[in-house]
Parts: sequence; structure tokens; C-alpha cells
Amino acid sequence: MAAPGVWTDQPRGGPLGGARLRYGVSDIAALMWRERWLMLAVFGAIFVLGLGAALTLKTKYPAYSSVLVRLGQEYVYEPRSGDAARGAVPDSDQLIQSETEILGSAQLKQQVIERLGLGAIFPEMAAKYASADPAQKKKIMAQAVHAMETATKMETAPDVPIIKISYEADDPDRAAKVLNTLLEEYLSYRRSVLGGVDAPALQQQRAAFEARLADADRAYGDFLANNSIGDFVAEKASLSQLQAQIEQQKLANDAQLRDRMGRLATLSGQLAGVAPEIGLYRDISSAANDKLATLKVQREDLLSRYRNDSRPVQELDAQIAQLEAGMTAGRTRGDGARRMGVNPVYQTIQTEKIQLTAEVAALKQSSAALAGQLDDLTKRRLKLAALEPQFQELSLDRDVLQANVRDLTVKEEQGRAAQGLVTKASDNIRVVSRATPPVKGKSLKKPVAILALLFAAFTALCVGLVRALLRPGLATPASAERTYDLPVLATAPLKA
Repeated sequence: MAAPGVWTDQPRGGPLGGARLRYGVSDIAALMWRERWLMLAVFGAIFVLGLGAALTLKTKYPAYSSVLVRLGQEYVYEPRSGDAARGAVPDSDQLIQSETEILGSAQLKQQVIERLGLGAIFPEMAAKYASADPAQKKKIMAQAVHAMETATKMETAPDVPIIKISYEADDPDRAAKVLNTLLEEYLSYRRSVLGGVDAPALQQQRAAFEARLADADRAYGDFLANNSIGDFVAEKASLSQLQAQIEQQKLANDAQLRDRMGRLATLSGQLAGVAPEIGLYRDISSAANDKLATLKVQREDLLSRYRNDSRPVQELDAQIAQLEAGMTAGRTRGDGARRMGVNPVYQTIQTEKIQLTAEVAALKQSSAALAGQLDDLTKRRLKLAALEPQFQELSLDRDVLQANVRDLTVKEEQGRAAQGLVTKASDNIRVVSRATPPVKGKSLKKPVAILALLFAAFTALCVGLVRALLRPGLATPASAERTYDLPVLATAPLKA
């Protein structure tokens, strides 16, 4: 066995004679202590390198700004055709995400670099850019854009319409200037992104629809002219109405015709039983009455000269009584003069028959004319019905094209108005606070130095531990006792 601080010789049968090393805490500390110079060398080398790297880091000055984002007209959905989903708007998070993407676009960063100049933002790249060829200039510009994207930070929070922006640069004035220019370019750039992008497409689409509408109008006009139609819908409606009126007239005419024909047949039957001529009047003979009156006058005349019982008066009374008895018995009656003429009933019936015959003939002609008109109307309606599918197709195409042209014209004008408003103002985007030159910078020297210190210490410990464990032999009598499970009775120094 060896004395403390001196390694023991390797026993027979291998490095440890087949036994497994057993170390305690004090053994590990002794092993690490013996490798202190190696550990110090490794620690010193790594720490010096890390400290040198930390000292090369530059101080960064972050400038801060914030933007208020609210819903604007450019985010209200207006379909190019139709009304589907018209007026739909994104939610707050989608709105913030959209504006954040615009703020973070590489095109916007390139516009800022072109406005300020590469030397004002990255002076170290400006010299290389001035002497580079076109291909190298593109590469340097891409590197500058990437560096600017790396230096720009944006922060958002759910349901908060604020975008916080920061930009880091080696110079505080440069950081504020670049950030303010970025915001100014952003307000202009977003207008070109969100406004007026559909105006040329809408104009081209409207022109295409107008050309198709002109073709449809020509086809529609040729269709009407070839079929002698002024207004298809009005003519169809008028034909239906006219046919209904004529059918009603024909029904009424047929009813009148049957009525007149029935009356004519009845009159014809009645006329056969009526005499054409009848006695207009006859004179009744009044000779007996005249004779009786004459006898009574004579009696009165006799009474003026004779008494009632005189013979002349009695004779007149006998004549008067005989004549009255004859008149009472009807023996004195006789026909007088008689006159014959046209029977007025026969004449009336014959006149009415003539009138009914004329009316029947007229009603028959009217019925035939109405039937012909109905036939013509039916043929015309059948022709219109056969032409209706073609008319509907032409009308539908024409109406759809007119609606599309009208919608596109309205949308084009609305787009121009919206673009004009957007190019003049962005009321929904407000810069809450503009960037000011920061008075305090941020440096990573101290964190990097601390990390270098910790990494150097950890690496030195690892190297010392590995080196100590890889040395052959046993470090202390205690480790020998634990390894071989035997007591160490004495130690002696190891001679060379």
C-alpha cells in the first residue's frame, strides 16, 4: 500500500485484481484536489475566451412604440359578385394577426432601408454594398432585411387591440429614427395591401360582362324580330286575356244563338196556325131600332092630336109592341157591312220571325268569327309556348349579365371610393406612442461573462473528475479498505 498522496502499485491479476473501485466523498475530494492544476488551466482558458467574447459584444439601445388597431372598412367583406357573406368581419385576434403580418413583412423592411439608405441603418454593410456587383448587392440587401427583422420585435396580447413594437440598434438616435420610419412606411404600405387591389380585376370583369351582355342583347333582339314579337311577356299576357274574353263572348254568343233558334222554331210553328187575313170589323144592322124610334116619334106626334085610346094611337102601339117583340126574339138582327185585312198577329209573328232569322244568321257568323279568332289565338299561344324556353334562356342570360354588370359597376365605384378614403386616412390605425431615443441600453456582456464563468467552472470540474477517475491505482488507504474489504495496517511511501 502507498502513503497518503501517493498512488499504489497495481496488484497482480489486473489493475485492481478484479475488484471494483469504491470511493467515498473524501476520496473524490482528494482526487479532485490532485487535479487542481489541470482544472485551473482548463478554467482559465475557457473563462478568458468567454470573457473576451463578452467584451466584444456591443450595447444595444431598444426604441419602443405601440400601435392601436381597430376595425376599418378595408376589413369588411364585399363579395365580387352576389351577396353571400356580405358584411362579414374578422374578430379582434384575426385583425391583430393581419396587421402584425403586415408590420413584419420583408417588403416593408426593404422600403424602410431604401428610404433611409443602407448606410444610415447598417454602416458596416454600406461599404460592401457600394463596391459589390448586382448579385452581391441583392445578397447584402437580403442580409440587411434579415438583420432588421431580427432587430424588430412585436408583442401582442389576446383581446387587446395594441401592437407593441421595438427596434434595437447600436445608436439610440438610429433606433428611434428607424422605428418611426418603419411606422410611417407601415401606414402607407398597408393601404396598398388592403385597398384597391380588386379595382383592375373588377374593371376587366365588368368589361367582359358588358361584351357578353351586348351579344345577349343582339340575340334577344333578333329573336323578337324574327318571330314578330314586340314584348314577349306582355304579348303572352294579352293573348291569355284576349282569349279569355273571346271565349266568354263565344259562350254568350252561342247561348244567344240557341235562344234565338229556339224562339224561331216556336214562331215557325205558331205561324202555321195563324190566318194571314182576318176581318178587321163588321157593321151591325140598326134598321129595327131606327124603325122603333120612328114609330115612337109618330106615336108622340099622334098624342098631340089624339087621345091614348084612339084608333091611330092603338095601331102605332100594336106596331111598336110587335117590333119590340121581334127585336127581343132576335128576328130583326142582321149583319151589316164587313171589312177584311192582314192579320196583325200573323204580321207580328212574321216580323219577329224575320228578325230572329236575321239574328240567327248574324249570331252564326259571329260564332264562326269568334271560333276563327280563338283558333288563331290558340295557334299564336302555342307558338309562343314553343318559343318560351328559348326566350327564357335568352332573358335569363340577359338578366344575369345585367345584374352582374350592375353589381360590378357598383362594387367598382365603391372600391374607388373606399380606396380614396383609405389613401387619404387610416382612422382605424393610430400610433399610440412614437419612438424616442432610449437613454439606457441593453448589453449582454455581464450575462455572457457569468455564463462563461459557469461554463468554465463546470468544464474544469468535468475534466478534473474524468482525469482523476482515469488514473490507475488507489488514491487513499480508505479507498483501498473499501475496495478490497481489508484493513490497511501500514502505509509506506512509493519509491520511484
